[in-house]
Formats: sequence, C-alpha cells, structure tokens
Amino acid sequence: MSEQIRENKMGVMPVGKLLLTMSVPMMISMLVQALYNVVDSFFVAKLSQDALNAVSLAFPIQNIIIGVAVGTGVGVNALLSRNLGEKDIEGANRAAGNGLLLAILSGLVAVVVGRFLPRPFFEVQTDIPGIVEQGTQYLTICTTLSGGVMLGIMFERLLQSTGKSVHTMIAQTVGAVTNIILDPILIFGHGIIWEGENPIARFCSEYGLGLGVAGAAWATVVGQILGAVAGLIFNLAVNKELTFRLRYLKPKARAIKQIYGVGVPSMVMNCIGSVMVFGLNQILIAFTDTATAVFGIYFKLQSFIFMPVFGLNNGIVPIVAYNYGARKSQRILDTRRLGWIIATIFMLLGLSVAELFPAQLLGIFEASEEMLEIGVPALRIICTSFIFAGFGIVSGSVYQALGHGVLGMMVSIIRQLVVLLPAAFLLSLTGRLELVWLAFPIAEIFSMLTCIYFNRKITREVIAPLAQPVEG
Repeated sequence: MSEQIRENKMGVMPVGKLLLTMSVPMMISMLVQALYNVVDSFFVAKLSQDALNAVSLAFPIQNIIIGVAVGTGVGVNALLSRNLGEKDIEGANRAAGNGLLLAILSGLVAVVVGRFLPRPFFEVQTDIPGIVEQGTQYLTICTTLSGGVMLGIMFERLLQSTGKSVHTMIAQTVGAVTNIILDPILIFGHGIIWEGENPIARFCSEYGLGLGVAGAAWATVVGQILGAVAGLIFNLAVNKELTFRLRYLKPKARAIKQIYGVGVPSMVMNCIGSVMVFGLNQILIAFTDTATAVFGIYFKLQSFIFMPVFGLNNGIVPIVAYNYGARKSQRILDTRRLGWIIATIFMLLGLSVAELFPAQLLGIFEASEEMLEIGVPALRIICTSFIFAGFGIVSGSVYQALGHGVLGMMVSIIRQLVVLLPAAFLLSLTGRLELVWLAFPIAEIFSMLTCIYFNRKITREVIAPLAQPVEG
C-alpha cells in the first residue's frame, strides 16, 4: 500500500529553473571528473608512451565496470523517482535498498574478473612487453578494487533521485580531487612537483612511493572509495525522503526486474562502447601504436564536453521519471526540449575549441611530432560529430527515464557497431589513417536520424497519453 508524501520540487518548480538546479551541480562535478581524467593521463604520459598506451588500452574493461555501475544506478534512479512521483515511498525505499544490494554484488564479481582477466586482455591486443606489463598492473588494481565506484555511483544516484544534486556534486568532487592530489605522489613519489629535501619527498622515499602506472591505479581506487564514503554520509544525513533499513536490502524480484529493465540497456550501451573502442584500437594499431595513443587522448579531452552533458542527463532522468509517474506530460516535453538546446550549445563550444586549438590540446600530453601529425587532423575530424551527438545523448536519457532504455540501446548499437566500426574498417582499407576518423561523424548522423524516429514514437505512444484522464 502506498504512503502519501508531499509533492516534490520536481513536480512543481518551473522546468527551466528545475533543470538548472538539478543539472548545474552535476555538470560542475562532471567537469571535475573530466579534469581528473586529463590530469591522470598527463602524469602517465610523462612516464612513457607505452604507459599512456597501457592506460588507453585498459579503457574498454574500465568502461564496462563503470557501465555496470551507471546502468544499475540509472535503473534505480528512474524507478525511485517514478515511485516518488506516484507517492509510493515504500516502493522508493525498496528500489534504493535493492540498488545498494546489486552494487555490492557487482563489486564482488569485479574482484573475480580482476584476478583472471587483465593479462590475457592485453596479450590479445599487443605483444609489446612494456604495454602488457604496465597495463596488467593498472587494470588489475582498478578492477579488483572497483567496489568503490560501484557503491559511489549508487549513492550519488540516490541523492539525485530526490533532488539533492549539490550533495552528489560534493561526493564526486571529493573522489576526483583526492585522485588529482594522489596522482603525482603515487606515480612519481615526490617526482616532478616537489624537488629537493622536504617532508613530502622524505615520506615518499621512506614508504616506497613512486609506483608508476600502478600508482595511477591506486590513486583512482582510493579516490573512488573516499567518494563512496562521502556519498554514504550524505545519504544518511540529508536524504530524508528515503529510509535506510537492512530489510530493504532483501532482494525483491519485481524491484530488481524493474531496475534492470532500465539498467541493462544502459549497461549494454557501455559494453558496446567498449567493443567499439577495442575494435577501433585494433584497426588503428595496424597503422601505428601512436594512433591508439591519440585515440586515448581524444577520449580524455572529449570528456570536458561530454561530461557536462552527462551531468545534464543526470538532472533530466529524475525530472522526467518523476513527472512520468505524476502524469505531467508537458513538463516532460519541456525538459526534453531544454535539454536538447543546452547539450547542443556545449557540443558547439567543444567543436570550436577542437578546431581552433588541436595542437595545443595534444601538447598537454607531451605530444611528439608523430603524435601531432596524426592527432591534429584526428581531433578536427572526430569533433565534427559533436554537432549531432548532443541530441542523441539527451534523447537516450529520456528513453531511460520513461522505462524504454532499449531504444537507447538500439541507437547505440546502430551508431557504434552497425555504422562506426564497419565504416572505420572500410576506410582503413584505403591505407590513409586520416580517413578512418570520418567514421565518427558518419555514425553520429545515422544516430541522430534514428533518434528523430524514436522520439516521434515515444511522444505519440508514451508521453501524449499521459495528458488523458485516468479511467476509474
């Protein structure tokens, strides 16, 4: 039986103000995350190009782990927000508890994966000893200790679901800032920042710090764990809409089915991204291993544009899900339209920077002449896809919030597997590396056209009927 709770701000606050209130803190925290990604690669690049390649080639597995965490979180977010919109607080508590249980179990599975997978994964990709050894060290640590990211993302989604985006921002920032601080210490010891005799140098020397790529991995997992601790504290202290009790951790088949009904398509989308990156790395490394390093750098740089848009999505999902439960169709349409506009502005800004300053961006990562020769045209070509990407990202978040995440999964499959990888392979047959990058804008055009079709279908079949009176 549902318990009645008062109307949440997601059902009454003006949509523009609400979306900014929900999204801006998330955008800020995502920008901090993007800064961490770049700083991490900056220090790793100072070790060697093999080290940079090792971290770049580890991305697909890391992306799958994060995809599982985010997918589960998205499912919980959508279900929990919908329950709040329906005034079903017991259902919301059950969604939160089962979400935490799934996050814990996912972390335990990752321990097993981290024990057996890393070395074979690198040996399949390359026979360069420096890349294999450093990549195995890095990925083993990041995978085995990924429980922090699993729980951290879940705690953040619980805060977002009840409109507490500022607290989510702080929790994410704690993790990212910790990582940024620890990176130079754990990678280099006292290294490149603190020269000479000083307390930091003595501490690093005494405790054997200066771990190279393994230090980058340790910085990552420590930051994730501290971010999760901050998220737990905030949920217990300020998330009064939810009740945290052990009984809500008891698995409920219906709640888990609903969570994964939205979450699995999101996970699949991330796994598809990993397959795409893995496949494209194999195409690129056939030209030169520098091309794979450039591709890895692109992913770090593009996060400065995509992360704020993902932060926008984190605000869109609970708003749309809540108003779906409350049957407020116009608020859903207004949120989607405003999301498209904001995302497109960010994407155009990113395109402008990439077109004007590609060499300077690559220079952050100690780019060699060969890397500049490959990377400058790569950035300029790939980033033209930004024009179309924002529309698809926001559309996908709306599908998830409405419980139709499978549509987003279909868009991702079309973009990355049906179009991008085959196009990249066919273009590689020309023997001209610069043409391979054209696969990105080609794929995004197909993605946008698919989203236009799905958006019309969703509006007609799901959103519009909400405005009709409920029978009975």
